[in-house]
Amino acid sequence: MPGPYVIRGSVSLPEAELIWRFSRSSGPGGQHVNTSDSQVELRFDLAATQALPPVWKERALERLAGRLVNGVVSVRASEHRSQWRNRETAAVRLASLLAEATAPPPRPRRPTRIPRGINERRLREKKQRGDTKRGRSGRDWH
Repeated sequence: MPGPYVIRGSVSLPEAELIWRFSRSSGPGGQHVNTSDSQVELRFDLAATQALPPVWKERALERLAGRLVNGVVSVRASEHRSQWRNRETAAVRLASLLAEATAPPPRPRRPTRIPRGINERRLREKKQRGDTKRGRSGRDWH
């Protein structure tokens, strides 16, 4: 497999902490469909890892709480017919999932005020539009 899968910066997925499982993919295949284990399940023990900085780890555990089973996050890949490509896909998917989960929170939005002139113009246009519509009603026509 090509080099380490970088999460962000100098932090990458440690190969020793990745748990791989292979099984037969579902769906149509070729002549060796019943003999090849091309589906890949990649598991990573997020709760026990020392590869992530503590702040990142805490953030990831909080954000991925719905996906974790006993502190372990798992990713499946079975879209390719070859196990090798499915391994690649699963590792990249796990790295991007962890990168997203460990990203710092966005900056808080600074509330801004709408300038008075813009608000007055908006209300003036609303009034004008209402008058136009009111003029369309046939109340005054005899």
